[in-house]
Amino acid sequence: MGIEFSISINSEEFKDHEGPKINYSNAEISPGEFWIKPNPLLFENDIKEQSIACFETNKYKAFFKTGAGNFPFDIFSATFYLVSRYEEYLPHEKDNYGRYAHKNSLAFKEGFLDLPLINNWVADLALKLNQHFFHGVMGTIFNTQYAIFSFKPTYDIDIAWSYKHKGLLRNIGGFLKSPSAERIRVLTASKKDPFDSYEWLDGLQQQYNLKPLYFFLVAEKNSRYDKNILPHKDAMWKLVKQHAKKYSIGLHPSWQSGDDPGLLKKELEQLAAMVQAAGSVPTLSRQHYIRFNLPEGYHRLIDAGITDDYSMGYGSINGFRASIASSFFWYDLQKEQQTALRIHPFCYMDANSYYEQKLSPQQAYEELMHYYKVCKEADGTLITIWHNNFLGSGKALKGWKEIYEQFIAQVQQ
Repeated sequence: MGIEFSISINSEEFKDHEGPKINYSNAEISPGEFWIKPNPLLFENDIKEQSIACFETNKYKAFFKTGAGNFPFDIFSATFYLVSRYEEYLPHEKDNYGRYAHKNSLAFKEGFLDLPLINNWVADLALKLNQHFFHGVMGTIFNTQYAIFSFKPTYDIDIAWSYKHKGLLRNIGGFLKSPSAERIRVLTASKKDPFDSYEWLDGLQQQYNLKPLYFFLVAEKNSRYDKNILPHKDAMWKLVKQHAKKYSIGLHPSWQSGDDPGLLKKELEQLAAMVQAAGSVPTLSRQHYIRFNLPEGYHRLIDAGITDDYSMGYGSINGFRASIASSFFWYDLQKEQQTALRIHPFCYMDANSYYEQKLSPQQAYEELMHYYKVCKEADGTLITIWHNNFLGSGKALKGWKEIYEQFIAQVQQ
């Protein structure tokens, strides 16, 4: 809320305070206070199954009902449960890629995955506080200063070109597997590579004054899930350097780095070398395939020197994995400490719409507009993920480039 505050465990000091005050304890302390009765969660040190029963309040779902006080539920414990990703530390089934499956989550089961629920809770709390501390003709003495809505477009470059710069053997193998006249035209320079959307994107960023983030996969060798142009090739080196001169870039840690932690630092060093002329050292990341598990995944990032991660979302469905549209510092639940790793949650990825949710371009546009609307209403940050191939000229993805441009125009309006 942008409000200065102090915390006291001294009840006499609390009683003597004359300004707005929130009592977060099991009993009332003084007249005029705003009382929120706590759930035990924040007073515990272990990690265990929590008793959660959702109910509706002010048109939103909530849990950890208080049954007393000035607020219907323990907003502090409920927020902590969702933002810390407490449920991901509990026993659960993995999906086909070894990730925390979204179907396990409370947000999916209770139907609020598509909402930045915590931002909405905070707005309700602010309203209740203002009503509680309203002093007649003098107006409110409890002033909130929210962040304003912002939009951050991000792009994952994990297959930079469809045909170009892949070498003779890979192209011959690809042609034998799936003969294509388009491949021949691209390789003979009579047609643009269908994944090459970089100039078009650059024009879009300039036209609408956007400040995007680009995440590059720079694995030193290819594998089943890592298929980008190898970083030692001049074309890839040039592509990264060109983007680093204009935009913020980060690392897209390879699938292989999830099995071999030592590769993460190597890839970060590789990317740093590629952008050295641009005068920046990448400290941003987003996991390839959104492949990470807690807490190990974030420990690896911290150890490698990553300061900001953009992986908080699902690689299987769109929505708010942590139920929030604002960045936050990762809290290590096992060590019971806040870390310096800032988490930037995303809520929309093109691949989820296309591969997982089987949406048409028009349906994807409507989904995008939903996330724009709920983030704007919540004064949150809308972070989207797109891939260069979705914005290229491939026939299989016809219409996606157009709906993205339509969406950008609508948001920037």
